[in-house]
Amino acid sequence: MGTFGFFLFWVLAASGAYLYLRFDTSIAGAYDSIGELEWWFGGVLRSVHRYAADAFVIVVLAHLVRELLAGRFRGFRAFSWISGVPLLWLLYASGIVGYWLVWDARAQFSALATLEWMGMADAGAELVSDRLFSLFVFLHIGLPLALLAGMWIHVQRLNRPRTLLPRSLVLQSILLLVGLALLLPVTSEPRELAETVAVDWFLQFLHPLMYASSPAFLWILIAGASAGLVAIAFLPPRDKILAAKVDPANCNACGRCVADCPYESIILRDDKAQVLPERCAGCGICAGACPSSTPFRSVAELVSGIDLPDSTVHALRRRLQQALPADEIVFACERSSRGGGLGLRCLAMLPPAFIEYALRNGARRVRARGCDADCAFRLGLELAEERFSRRREPRLRGNVVATRHGHEYSFVLR
Repeated sequence: MGTFGFFLFWVLAASGAYLYLRFDTSIAGAYDSIGELEWWFGGVLRSVHRYAADAFVIVVLAHLVRELLAGRFRGFRAFSWISGVPLLWLLYASGIVGYWLVWDARAQFSALATLEWMGMADAGAELVSDRLFSLFVFLHIGLPLALLAGMWIHVQRLNRPRTLLPRSLVLQSILLLVGLALLLPVTSEPRELAETVAVDWFLQFLHPLMYASSPAFLWILIAGASAGLVAIAFLPPRDKILAAKVDPANCNACGRCVADCPYESIILRDDKAQVLPERCAGCGICAGACPSSTPFRSVAELVSGIDLPDSTVHALRRRLQQALPADEIVFACERSSRGGGLGLRCLAMLPPAFIEYALRNGARRVRARGCDADCAFRLGLELAEERFSRRREPRLRGNVVATRHGHEYSFVLR
């Protein structure tokens, strides 16, 4: 959903740039210049712009609800959640101001309702001028730019953030938007304000809500909703998270843990890795990336350069040794419905060397099972796939044959 939001933003920016070139920024010419766009190419782009704006609202709300229901709003995810709250209101403000530029009956109703909400209803007629329209244009460019800056901040705590849709979805989305634009082209309302006005319920629902209650109620509702969304980010995590710890004696500052951490909770400082505990998800992906996490090391206790204090690589090796020899060894993410075998916090917590170790010490086959759907830690399935397919360090050795079926991998020796 978040990635889809980025895509829709760029659709709005691209279509809006053309519309701006054709727009007359004066109180007298605005309505007519928009009307002239309703012929062929300009009309299609205007309709695409409108439908993309409505879709943007739907996608953002779906993204918010999805993350809320999944519990992804506190602890190490708090920054992303809190930084997303103002983006919601920037989105609505950008859309509402965009309607004002048309200056038809719907636009005039929206502008007057906004002035009444801000306690400026008596000054409405006096404010309408060409200078006011210049302000509208400035806001409709400035607010989306602020939204873009906020979206950039929103993903700053995420490693490898997904901001580009797959090409197939891009093509399907564009065809859908253009198809809607051709089948149901957007047109302006009459020029003069009437007693009954059709509103866009995706973006302008605040106006009818204000008239059904009061301006004060609307202020309280928005302030309360914003405060509530921010406050839940400070709720204690469901499960206590023990941050990963670095062992300086075994850390060579290779940077693999830094590159693979989904939430950028690891940095390199003074030639050693350093964990920022408040950002750590306790997923163990860093331990799976560390070159010292190899079971072939002939040490009494296997100490990795970076590890989880409550689920160490040494404990994993000990459990594996106790399970060998066996016809089949299974490593499974704790969130896999099939479960079984040796549990992992995340599939990417498994160092590829453990697979070869099991095959060389009595196992005929090794299976590795990931989450059933999206990875709980964003990059686990993706990183595991890259390691098992030998595209990322630490790589699976060449003498191991890997086959994949969904989120489950099977390994045998050549």
